[in-house]
Amino acid sequence: MDFTPTEEQAAAQGLAGRVFGDLSTHDRLVAAGTGTDAELWKELCAAGLPGAVEEIGLLGLVLLLEEQGRTTAQVPFASSCVYGLLAVAEHGTDEQRERLLPQFRDGTGVATGAFPAGGTVQADAEAGLSGTVPMVPWLREATHVLVAAADRSLWIVRTGGAGVLTQPVETTAPWSAGRLVLSGAPAERLGEAPGEQLGGAPGEPLGGAQAYEKVLAMARTAFAGLQAGVCAGSLARAVEHTNTREQFGRPLSTNQGVLLRAADAHMDTEAIRVTAYEAAWLHDRALPCAAQALTAAWWASEAGKRVVHAAQHLHGGTGADLDHPVHRHFLWGRQLDAYLGCGSEVLQELGGLLVKEGSR
Repeated sequence: MDFTPTEEQAAAQGLAGRVFGDLSTHDRLVAAGTGTDAELWKELCAAGLPGAVEEIGLLGLVLLLEEQGRTTAQVPFASSCVYGLLAVAEHGTDEQRERLLPQFRDGTGVATGAFPAGGTVQADAEAGLSGTVPMVPWLREATHVLVAAADRSLWIVRTGGAGVLTQPVETTAPWSAGRLVLSGAPAERLGEAPGEQLGGAPGEPLGGAQAYEKVLAMARTAFAGLQAGVCAGSLARAVEHTNTREQFGRPLSTNQGVLLRAADAHMDTEAIRVTAYEAAWLHDRALPCAAQALTAAWWASEAGKRVVHAAQHLHGGTGADLDHPVHRHFLWGRQLDAYLGCGSEVLQELGGLLVKEGSR
């Protein structure tokens, strides 16, 4: 495997780093509260970064999300690219691609995902959805929601449509989240044209369980990449602090305990990054990547929270300040840990998948 970015991926990553670095400042993040930074989202879309994901693939998206994570930029970049742009591009019908992709490319449409399946959402015979999803990230900003029903079918719902209720939910990180309540909401099945049953596996629509598994693997990989950036940004702040803060006449970074804690955090961050790269690399080559996506999710969950805790502790008393920038990384790290699933849950699912694959 060669994870060296292509020229296009490197150019997109560099552009994303400049846009996030220039506009996702501490003052702007404070002003945004729990909502989206609308001006930053507009700049990202004007720069063509969401649309570029179709060309640079999931690995390219992971690189862009690392840059977002470094600054904890409050935009629905990960959710709209995974649950909207890539999901429709890879699993939608020609008509769905033609109608929806332009919106997701230019930012006039924002997608999010009611994932994973296993909730109460059910589809009736008239393609109406009913059920409740307790927490959907960036729901308050979304125009479309990709809903995973209990049978793992995928449905696209417009948030402003009949039978759709969104209620604000406060989460650990300011992700503009909401509670989604569906009451016979009109929906269209991803990968299924009106009046047609398009087959993935025999007797299964394109938007069935196979598409669900692939979108879920994409989401796990993308959000693991976001966590790699959050951890890298958090650790960078800790390094700067310990290099400049002195104790007993010398920088904190010269203390062995500080060095070891930072080194462990660096290794954890690299483990998150390389496992996310591997899963994305396999996906872009249409190779099986479900186990690798779960591995990346496990590292992002378990190691991610270790890193953000370490970075906050290395700031000493300053790290306890809720208004300090490092605390925002701490909140994002813990939110991503919760969203990806706690380590034991992810590990159990990974073990079940490996047993299933080994018995074939």
